Amino acid sequence: MKTRRRRKKPRRKKNEEAKDEDDEPKVEEVNEEKKDKKKKKIKEVNVEMELQNKNKPIWTRDPKDITNEEYSSFYKAMSNDWEDHLAVKHFSVEGQLEFRAILFAPKRAPFDMFETSKKKNNIKLYVRRVFIMDNCEDIVPEWLTFIKGIVDSEDLPLNISRQQLQQNKILKVIKKNLIKKCLEMFEELSENKDDFKKFYEQFGKNLKLGIHEDSQNRKKLAEFLRFPSTKSGEEMTGLKDYVTRMKEGQKEIYYITGENVKQLETSPFIESCKKRGYEVLFMTDPIDEYAMQQLKDFEDKKFVCLTKEGVKFEETEEEKKKKEEEKASYENLCKLIKDVLGDKVEKVQISDRIVSSPCILVTGEYGWSANMERIMKAQALRDASSSSYMVSKKTMEINPQHSIVKELKKKADEDSSDKTVKDLVWLLFDTSLLTSGFSLDDPSGYGERIHRMIKLGLGVDDSNDTPVADDEPVADEAEESKMEEVD
Repeated sequence: MKTRRRRKKPRRKKNEEAKDEDDEPKVEEVNEEKKDKKKKKIKEVNVEMELQNKNKPIWTRDPKDITNEEYSSFYKAMSNDWEDHLAVKHFSVEGQLEFRAILFAPKRAPFDMFETSKKKNNIKLYVRRVFIMDNCEDIVPEWLTFIKGIVDSEDLPLNISRQQLQQNKILKVIKKNLIKKCLEMFEELSENKDDFKKFYEQFGKNLKLGIHEDSQNRKKLAEFLRFPSTKSGEEMTGLKDYVTRMKEGQKEIYYITGENVKQLETSPFIESCKKRGYEVLFMTDPIDEYAMQQLKDFEDKKFVCLTKEGVKFEETEEEKKKKEEEKASYENLCKLIKDVLGDKVEKVQISDRIVSSPCILVTGEYGWSANMERIMKAQALRDASSSSYMVSKKTMEINPQHSIVKELKKKADEDSSDKTVKDLVWLLFDTSLLTSGFSLDDPSGYGERIHRMIKLGLGVDDSNDTPVADDEPVADEAEESKMEEVD
């Protein structure tokens, strides 16, 4: 039996075998169920944190390194104001306690600055760069509520409560320092006339409120006051400038209160001061009345209200002698006027303060002035019974040099019971009420007296005026038009 020899196939390299395997088509079975199965999607969220407050708090930096633009942007972000600030005070206090602060004076006063429901201040309190509160009432007084800023204390505890704050001695020291720095800021503002004028127009009431409430800083605040005067023109003058312009021999600062400057410029109370060349301050703000009750003097010069009793000017011996003679000569007329007016006036006397007016009414030195009476009557919730105690008694002062007073004296000497004399006395009293700033108690009676004086001047007889009965026909249109022309 023959055996067949197999030919040995030549050995192929492994790499070539692998190539052949790759080249051969592969057949895979596809599972329909797997194909239809939905794949689960997993969302991956990557959160990238970006540090926003890379800079240090602005109040912890050196004021020399901070620009005005940085202060402005910080102020707008802190206060939500659209305007730039008017002044800034950046400071730090070291010693028994440590704190840093930035205080801003805004350009415009908020419309609700003195509303009772409004929060008391705009100072934010921080403790070691951690915000504590923005309504800490004891950190600034009420008259500084318009100041905005930040106070960062190193000594207050972080977990301090509002009740603890009210009793905290550290807060009282902070408050004292803030007031001091605010006054320094106002002084720096006063060096720039235009900026201080803007500031005073917006916040002058706050300074006057400070004079009324803050007895410790009253003298310093008085330096910032500005008033129109008889010599300042359209500008306002300060008390320091007034003192430098005082005439030789003038020992007092004269002022007058009223509704507006135009009314005060023609007031009979300032006639004698004008004649002597003394400057008179015009105070037209209602809060001036309250402020002047507390502000008694400035640089040892006493304030004197020209609408009240106690106004005395220096007189020569001749003037004193002449005054005594006039006082004796007009004694009977003064007595007659007092008898006619009765309780309307406390007394009638010769005046030193009027030159061209026949008479005026002045109030007591320590009572309400005419302007204060007007202000109190305008109060919506006033108590009429209690205010009656504060109404000052009026003193009538007559001018012996005036022609009306001279003629009245002659008529009174001839016949003191003459009805015309009494009418003239009442007419003088009513007109002096108006010129002195008071309101008429009996407007209809005043109108009747004026009508009688008109008839007397026109030579019309009172007997011709007979009252028209209800059943009488009304005058025709022509007569009515004539009456309208007369009126």
